Amino acid sequence: MQNKELYYETLHQGYGQYFEVKKMLFEQHTEQWHLSIFETNALGRVMALNGAIQTTERDEFIYHEMLTHVPLLAHGHAKRVLIIGGGDGGILREVVKHRDVEAITMVEIDAAVVDMCKSYFPKHSDGAYDDPRLALVIQDGLDYVRSAADKFDVVISDCTDPVGPGEVLFSSEFYQHCKRLLNDNGIFVAQNGVPFLQEDEVSNTVRRMHSYVKDCTFYQAAVPTYVGGIMTFVWATDDIAAKQLSVAELEARFTRAGLATRYYTPALHQASFALPAYVQRAVASALTITE
Repeated sequence: MQNKELYYETLHQGYGQYFEVKKMLFEQHTEQWHLSIFETNALGRVMALNGAIQTTERDEFIYHEMLTHVPLLAHGHAKRVLIIGGGDGGILREVVKHRDVEAITMVEIDAAVVDMCKSYFPKHSDGAYDDPRLALVIQDGLDYVRSAADKFDVVISDCTDPVGPGEVLFSSEFYQHCKRLLNDNGIFVAQNGVPFLQEDEVSNTVRRMHSYVKDCTFYQAAVPTYVGGIMTFVWATDDIAAKQLSVAELEARFTRAGLATRYYTPALHQASFALPAYVQRAVASALTITE
């Protein structure tokens, strides 16, 4: 907090956004982080970590729907899903809507994050933690994928930006183990920043991931809170055809799933793989290098 009324995001040097704080609900300083949860008129409750906005009540549905329904509906018959991070419960809330999913493993580094988000952001999880298909594991995400023996159809990494403790979830080792945990034609997705301001995140991910899969690319969505243009989500799979489904097929799967969404549509799903030229160039350049 720079004063009693405004919270300034400091993720991007020389550029950012501010929030009028109606009420500070929670604030904690440790050696590793500065966590703030506050009430606003414009976006409801907001969570910020180390000067970067993590989630807001008003627009979280865009991020969580696109990071969940795109891989699950593209896969078409996912039975086992792994969520890395996601302690606010938003991804879990969307995954449990898929009735055909039989088992969900969620790995969160800190149980306090889960409890805090249940208290301050109850609509994010909306009771999803009570779903009997869930196995909640309190463990570091990299440590989990290093040692896990289970296989999954979809792996969703809902992680913070690649700085500090979250940096390992963008490493080549993490991607290699996530690929190892995928069943044949399984799909891995993860948030990958705003490429207009964080183009290096696109390049780094491609360099570190593309040697493990046949198809490493991105899809996108516009999330108002994550300023600077579109947000990209990494897409990694051996199933080349998974991102090429027709709108008619996606419509059929969406209808069968009986989903109710506020952002996701089958047509938007297909269109989300159309990337701006500057992102395409970053991907093409990075494909020539392996880290």
